[in-house]
Formats: sequence, structure tokens, C-alpha cells
Amino acid sequence: MDVLGTHVLLELRDCDPRLLDDLAHIRQEMLRAAASVESHVVGESFHQFTPQGVTGILSIAESHISIHTWPEHGYAAADIFTCGDQTMPERAAAVIIEALRCRDPEITQIRRGLTGAHVVELQPAHHLN
Repeated sequence: MDVLGTHVLLELRDCDPRLLDDLAHIRQEMLRAAASVESHVVGESFHQFTPQGVTGILSIAESHISIHTWPEHGYAAADIFTCGDQTMPERAAAVIIEALRCRDPEITQIRRGLTGAHVVELQPAHHLN
């Protein structure tokens, strides 16, 4: 397959609800995740919901990093999509998992390209390191 990018999907269960509802923390840690993979942020948008929850996206030259949180469930869904083979989205995933004090992460990695998307890994986070 002609791989053009790697898409990492994070199912983050049993996270710290206070952190999931803290827009400033989410933004800071997503920027730190982007920096951890040496990506180039070209835009951002974050929103705090009432009564709770945060959504955010970083547009990066390599594609995007996004998150949506449900503090009332201790849950977040995050996406990291990077083009090319220079960026390692698993590093950004580890930053986000740690930042939310997630105790039950699930990571799906999809290689995307000209001949279609292929799931290459389905793994718990403790296999990242």
C-alpha cells in the first residue's frame, strides 16, 4: 500500500474528570503532544461546553490532532492524523493519555493511503513504550 499517513484513534476511559473539563489544560497538553512529534501547528480551535466538556482541534501542517471530552463519564475521544513517515503519532498519543491520567486507554492505529485504510494495530496504551 502507498501509505500517505497514520491515523491514531484514542478511546480514553477512566480519565480524571477535572482534567477533562479544563480547557486550558487540554489546550496546553495538545500543544505539548504536537511538539512531542515535532509537528507544525498552523491553527487551533477550542470550546468549553456548558455544563461541562471540551472540544478542540489543532490543525497541523502534517494534518490534525483533535479531542472531545465527556467529564461526566471520565471519557475522551481523540484523533491524531499525521502525513508522511517522519512523524510518530504514538508519541503524541502517549502525551495525551498521560495528561488526562487515563487508566483505560485503547489505541487503534490505521495506515491510510492510496489503496485504502488498513488497521495495523489495536493495542492498549501500555504497549506503547
